[in-house]
Amino acid sequence: DGDPPDDARGFVAHLLGKRAPGLPQLRFAVLGLGDSSYPQFCAIGRQLDARFAELGATRALERGDADLDLETIADPWLTQALDAAKKELKNQPRGSVVPLRPSLAQLVPPTCAREHPFAAEVLVNQRITARDSSRDIRHLELSLENSGLHYEPGDALGVWPRNPAPLVDAVLDTLALNGDTVVDHAARSLPLRTWLGEHRELTRLSRPFLASLAALARSDDLDRLLSPDNAVDFARLIAEQQVIDVLHAFPAAWSAEDFVAALRPLAPRLYSIASSRKLVGDEAHLTVAHVAYETAGGPRWGAASHFLASSDEGGRLPVFIERNERFRLPTNPARDIVMIGPGTGVAPFRGFVQERSAVGANGRNWLLFGNPHSRSDFLYQLEWQHALKHGALHRLDLAFSRDDSKKIYVQDRLREHGRELYAWLDNGAHLYVCGATAMGKGVHAALIDAIAEHAGKSAEDADDFLDTLQQQGRYARDVY
Repeated sequence: DGDPPDDARGFVAHLLGKRAPGLPQLRFAVLGLGDSSYPQFCAIGRQLDARFAELGATRALERGDADLDLETIADPWLTQALDAAKKELKNQPRGSVVPLRPSLAQLVPPTCAREHPFAAEVLVNQRITARDSSRDIRHLELSLENSGLHYEPGDALGVWPRNPAPLVDAVLDTLALNGDTVVDHAARSLPLRTWLGEHRELTRLSRPFLASLAALARSDDLDRLLSPDNAVDFARLIAEQQVIDVLHAFPAAWSAEDFVAALRPLAPRLYSIASSRKLVGDEAHLTVAHVAYETAGGPRWGAASHFLASSDEGGRLPVFIERNERFRLPTNPARDIVMIGPGTGVAPFRGFVQERSAVGANGRNWLLFGNPHSRSDFLYQLEWQHALKHGALHRLDLAFSRDDSKKIYVQDRLREHGRELYAWLDNGAHLYVCGATAMGKGVHAALIDAIAEHAGKSAEDADDFLDTLQQQGRYARDVY
């Protein structure tokens, strides 16, 4: 959303700052990885590409901007980049090229598990919010027995979803297309219904699809929405509409082949794992917010959340492990940890507390959790109370935003308890944040306020303090 990844913040800030050096000897190429459903698509890649040139470096290859189906752009771009590098190396003086260590290849995660997922049995699918809650939050327990899959607290479970059958039917009816029509695309021949159900995004819009729709529908209104000058309206469209909505709003005559080609490939969804293998064995637990709502045009769903929430116990789901080395418990079990996880962002911290309890860690555990209502939305309430009673959790601060006339969020609790928070951090505690991107920004601002007030720092110095924690591996965020 226009911000660099956390582990690149220092690098980007330095390169864009006044202390960045001239780089006349550098030849460079930038490949941006992004998601075109966000208005700031590949913004950091564009900034870096422009900044290197400003600093005198020479562009060896034009910038690439890769969407979620990144292979489409990334694979040919990487081939060109390697060819350009080979040409450069031929001109280097003998002995000036340092080969990469073979062990570097081991840092690249394997993709076989992602492309060949394990069919995990659903052991439990339980709603953990009250029936009168406006939110349907599910706790799922999946069996990984005989899968060969292993995870650590902080890792995510990747799930390959399927689009809801009623949504596929609605799209076919809207376009007056036959779902049995066989479509040849990307070296595959499948019925259109299969393409739409299992291989194409229907619940998320992308800029390339909207551009194709605008051209086919000859819509000036849609062209204006796609203009860089209308970023706010575009963001609202992406956030509030699905493919079926824009097909109704901007009618066009699609062929089955063109429609499949225009849609973005269906991508797996990643869910923070809410368990520790040391406690649950060959299982992975998830905390999933079921996205399902009514609109004037009919029901709408989130592809993965509905796929998971509607899964029957005993059924099987295609899953894989996505490692997250940036979101790990401290190696020293005596270190304190502060966990900030409102809503389903609390998921990884359930695994953290289980893990710390299982290994007998003697560091303190502080959890800050928030949701709308305490009576209906207090996720894992009995578990947290049990953990407090038996010393697995040392402090629990809650923020239920709709229980009083004044809305209270975890950010407010951070400011209220800023003195204790800074004391924990000053004494070596690790800090973790998990949840929505907007929440992550609000929490970061609250952390700056609390540190500035109780450490006697300026806001800029407080931000630098957090940057230092991040560089030390003591401030980790998993925001989405």
